[in-house]
Amino acid sequence: MKRIVVLGAGESGAGAAVLAKKEGFDVFVSDMSKIKDRYKEMLDSHQIEWEEGKHTEEKILNADEVIKSPGIPDETPMMQKVIAKGIHVISEIEFAGRYTNSKMICITGSNGKTTTTSLIYHIFKEAGYDVGLAGNIGNSLALQVAEQPHECYIIELSSFQLDNMYDFRANIAILLNITPDHLDRYGNCMQNYVDAKMRIVQNQTADDSFIYWNDDPIIKRELSKYDIKAIQYPFSELKEKGSIGYIEEGQYTIEQPQPFNMEQESLSLTGKHNIYNSLAAGIASNISGIKKESIRKSLADFPGVEHRLEKVCKVGGVEYINDSKATNVDACWYALESMKTPTILIIGGKDKGNDYEPIKALVKQKCVGLVYLGADNAKLHANFDDMGIPVRDTHSMKECVEACYELAKPGDTVLLSPCCASFDLFKNMEDRGEQFKTLVRNL
Repeated sequence: MKRIVVLGAGESGAGAAVLAKKEGFDVFVSDMSKIKDRYKEMLDSHQIEWEEGKHTEEKILNADEVIKSPGIPDETPMMQKVIAKGIHVISEIEFAGRYTNSKMICITGSNGKTTTTSLIYHIFKEAGYDVGLAGNIGNSLALQVAEQPHECYIIELSSFQLDNMYDFRANIAILLNITPDHLDRYGNCMQNYVDAKMRIVQNQTADDSFIYWNDDPIIKRELSKYDIKAIQYPFSELKEKGSIGYIEEGQYTIEQPQPFNMEQESLSLTGKHNIYNSLAAGIASNISGIKKESIRKSLADFPGVEHRLEKVCKVGGVEYINDSKATNVDACWYALESMKTPTILIIGGKDKGNDYEPIKALVKQKCVGLVYLGADNAKLHANFDDMGIPVRDTHSMKECVEACYELAKPGDTVLLSPCCASFDLFKNMEDRGEQFKTLVRNL
């Protein structure tokens, strides 16, 4: 019996283990951290052996194949031993793809993945399709394939997931943008990160579709290196040569495969970045044959994504916005660009090799206060203190919200758009956003 070892017992790891067990493998799950109770129960109910708080070498290094959680870097001691032993390492998405012939719509990019994925899922669901949400959001693809199969999956893919995908094929691949992110995981080499993102097109055939942002200079440069077999559907904010999706004279327009348009002001998502997300989602839905009136309705009534430019409430005439999902500089740039009132910006966290230069002009133009939120704010002080904007230094969400309350005046907006990962002070970006919302609502 072939042996599968799963490293990491979160959503993807537990789901992969269940599918591996169902397919008749000898399965072992190992996690250096504590495993959540719901995943222990899932593993136990399927009679899957697991361990937490350690990696037992003799139970791992005898694997025929390792399924690795995307959060585990190759540099960890156990991964180094797995690699040295020559054991094949794959992602949960790669593994799940072996056991389904369902249609795969896959979305990647440095920014906008979650919003675009959620919007496409909303459109398909409202149109009555049998569809599952997977990848970075939703339930594990492997678990759905094992226990609740769907005809179609909408999958958000991070660069970490793409790293360990080899034979998986996206029927519709969407590449929203490529800007610096996670460089700490890629040897501080931008090209390594770019190469990971471009894996979204690997294995595509002439029967598949590739949707991408035509204005992205990195994507344009990279496309010349690849023999793209899929039908290409480029989009841009404005109509330009080659783009089949764009905004023109206030009209949201898609030319192919079926002509489609609607008033831009009818789109539920606002801001420049969301034009791109809405175009990508509309093109994917159009390609899939969803009726125009159904696409139009869903683009107009989509409720948005939690922790992405999420309006929390107004307190004393001050608007509070939770954009905790903005974990890189480019995401913060788009958030600031959409601000219409004087802004108190909350910035900081676990730095990922950030270059803050791209947002400095917008900070100067839009911000009337800066609140640093991190275990170590030295890099923020070095980048922003000399801009002449009032600054507060905080090391907890309670201190941060109190500082914002003191700085903000009626008519201002307080924007949590941190540019950084959350792991210095919080469990994850959701925890950061939830703490912010709770404290703001208690003001």
